[in-house]
Amino acid sequence: MTQARHGDIPQAERRRFFSQLLDGARSRTPQRAPWRRVPEVGAGDGDVLWSGWAGDGEVFVVGDEGMVLRYTNASDGAGQQWERMSVPTTLPLHGLWGPSPDRLIAVGWMGTILHYDGAEWHRQRGGVVDDEGRFAACSENTPLFAIDGNAAGHAWAVGDNGMILHFDGIEWHAERCPTRVNLRAVACAPDGTVYAAGGEGTVLKRNADGRWTSLDCPLGSGFHALLVLDDDSLLLAGGRYFVDQGGFRGELVRYRHGEFQALTFETPMPRLRALKAYKGGVLIVGDQGHLYYLKDLRLDRLESNSRHDLMDIITLPTGEALAVGDFGTLMTAASDFTAALAPPPAAATPTAWETMASPTERQLWGIHEASDGTCYACGEAGTVLRLEADGWHALPAPSELAVHCLWDSGNGLFAAGQLGRIYRFDGSHWQLHFDLHLDLTILSMWGSDPDSIYAVGDEGLILHYDGLGWRRMPSGTTSALYDLWGWDAEHLLAVGDFGLVLRYNGREWAEFKVGTESFLYGVWGCGLDDITAVGLSGALAHFNGQRWQLEPTRLRDDLLSVSGSPAAGVCAVGTRGRVLRLENGQWRSEPSGCERGLRSVCATRGGSLYAVGDGGTILRRNPQCHAA
Repeated sequence: MTQARHGDIPQAERRRFFSQLLDGARSRTPQRAPWRRVPEVGAGDGDVLWSGWAGDGEVFVVGDEGMVLRYTNASDGAGQQWERMSVPTTLPLHGLWGPSPDRLIAVGWMGTILHYDGAEWHRQRGGVVDDEGRFAACSENTPLFAIDGNAAGHAWAVGDNGMILHFDGIEWHAERCPTRVNLRAVACAPDGTVYAAGGEGTVLKRNADGRWTSLDCPLGSGFHALLVLDDDSLLLAGGRYFVDQGGFRGELVRYRHGEFQALTFETPMPRLRALKAYKGGVLIVGDQGHLYYLKDLRLDRLESNSRHDLMDIITLPTGEALAVGDFGTLMTAASDFTAALAPPPAAATPTAWETMASPTERQLWGIHEASDGTCYACGEAGTVLRLEADGWHALPAPSELAVHCLWDSGNGLFAAGQLGRIYRFDGSHWQLHFDLHLDLTILSMWGSDPDSIYAVGDEGLILHYDGLGWRRMPSGTTSALYDLWGWDAEHLLAVGDFGLVLRYNGREWAEFKVGTESFLYGVWGCGLDDITAVGLSGALAHFNGQRWQLEPTRLRDDLLSVSGSPAAGVCAVGTRGRVLRLENGQWRSEPSGCERGLRSVCATRGGSLYAVGDGGTILRRNPQCHAA
């Protein structure tokens, strides 16, 4: 799951979570980068993922029970998501290859071959049943385990009993094989040669005339993978069962200049399953979550954070990779999976947003327009910024604690955040105005007049200032409340965990059901019959005065804040620089020119839009660019 504004984590870890958000992506070498599971894949612990394919902003993963998972990273702003595709089989799918996302071929159990044309999956071969509905004992039902192809669109699939099938671009044909050994790997070389490998040290070569011959391999390895290297040599991986060692042991073998050589390393390896070129070397996966990086005959074990068997590697266009395996495992070393999948950057998309010079690189959590029209921003380590004629300037820090929200209704600027502390700025100095004496963070404030200000935060915290002092109000919940919006002193809304919305009527707070389980991080309205709430994974709900209605956004980015004004329109912002603007009653994605998370947005009375976020980011959209 994409990390949210304050995250779905226990309160005791919330401080640590804020700190991690500031860490950002780091450049790591292949030998040091830790691998982590990709979130929201849609496969469970009972699923085995066998292989996959990636290209053109999409990933396809195949597995047991006819599983095909598809991830789309749309360049048009339509959003990113995993989906399980409709497939005409429930048989395991072991291999996937194709020249493009609308010309994919999957192979699997009982000789299954499926073709994807960009719209639907179609069965081409295998899975033949007899009159009694059982799988027939015929060569067409021979299980297939691997597939590879070339630039001309030809493909080869291999499987049990020396089965080799050739796809000539139109039809599949069985090719004569010199062995009955089970084959588990196939690879096409740039010069047109095709190699296959399998049990008992079997390595086969297909010459330009279409004839398969056996290479004389003196080793008895059970090969599961092979890779054609840049120098036209082969690297093979697999393993054998050793009685004296009590189990399978992985083996790497190099074939060069007509000779096979077993590569030996000090550390014993489990059975190896796949090889792929990766960052100038070779990435290797195997049983028990083992990941290795091989370069110049040096083998480094990578941090996989998994004990599950890894079956294959999916290389991404950016040079990153995914590893798939048992228990629904899908992992990557990329700090941002979506960014790792994205195609190389094209020319910058024109945008109405501009990046403003920022006096800080610290996380900015909030932005607020004061009653006199001055804009302020706040963030980590007591950061408070003020927008002046020549740009943003840092004010003295109220304290070393993070400031998450600001409010100015004409009686001084209030700043609140960590440890439930609220400070007041008189124009030159900060003074502690209130101390909750609890490890709770105040996340949002709103006021109807200088002597009536509300604040909400962790564990259902609600505070009210009546001009004399702050007092805690009963909220009826222990869930975090992330944002607060009000129309007047008798109409306030607070949003929080699991779709929670609380409504205040001037006397008490009560739950106001929205109809979603998504965390809600922002709320704003231009009237009591026109209110918008935004949240996790693109959640967006609208209240029309009678009921809430969920509006589909098809986003996977979290929406963290929403704001509007008659002059600037309505805008929502979120992770990875996501911007949505309401135009003619429709929410539309708009390029921000920024990839960093945007944590808060403010629509000013003068018509400008400001957004702040990660790394001190401050964006501005001018009123001249506003389209009603």
